[in-house]
Amino acid sequence: MNVLETRDLHHDFSGLKVLFGVNLQVREGERHAVIGPNGAGKTTLFNTITGTYHPSGGDVFYKEKKITGYKPHELVRIGIGRSFQITSTFTRLTAFENIRLAILSKHGIRFNLFRNVNKMKEVTEETEAMLERVNLIGERDIPAGMLSYGKSRALEISMAMATDPELVLLDEFAAGMSRDETHNAVELIRKMTTGKTVVIIEHDMDVVFSLADKITVLHYGKILATGTPDEIRRNPDVKDAYLGDLEV
Repeated sequence: MNVLETRDLHHDFSGLKVLFGVNLQVREGERHAVIGPNGAGKTTLFNTITGTYHPSGGDVFYKEKKITGYKPHELVRIGIGRSFQITSTFTRLTAFENIRLAILSKHGIRFNLFRNVNKMKEVTEETEAMLERVNLIGERDIPAGMLSYGKSRALEISMAMATDPELVLLDEFAAGMSRDETHNAVELIRKMTTGKTVVIIEHDMDVVFSLADKITVLHYGKILATGTPDEIRRNPDVKDAYLGDLEV
């Protein structure tokens, strides 16, 4: 079954066309990477799938249900989680408080001044367990804005995963990371996404070819090729357009 599918998806910005009839299919349990040069439309594709943008044509389906026009918070409730290209944690809140917000969202609990969330035992326990799982328990009470870049990205990934999504979309999670931070992030994603369906946008080809089961190459808003890592490596059109002679 396709967990995620786009059918003839188009998007433009005031007449400037960015996506031209994208037909993307992601199977259940697959780790699917979307790659391509800058300006290919990758983040626009993610934003259109996840409700930040409304397509100018075509539709998006999640588990065969049309979700075109759903708001981002509505997508979270049906099982879709996302991290962003730019770190999007709440910088003044602690690591604990950031993850707790995601868990409150998962349970459909609205934060308000009349509810003492510190007394919500189940939410607190889930938050602590997630901090342990992502190796952030030592940073529990540190504001997100004071974390190292790698730790901040780990926090954002953990927030996306804290809602227990079936489908996870990760937008350039390794951007700006050191080699060691990238290695740690890849291992974290392997651990956190076992049994889930994952779509990633990533420029680091080492990351892509180590994580992905399937790769789609986007070029000037159109799908140039889709295949296994070996098929993409050997594809002459992909080499000409993007990979060149890169050894991956």
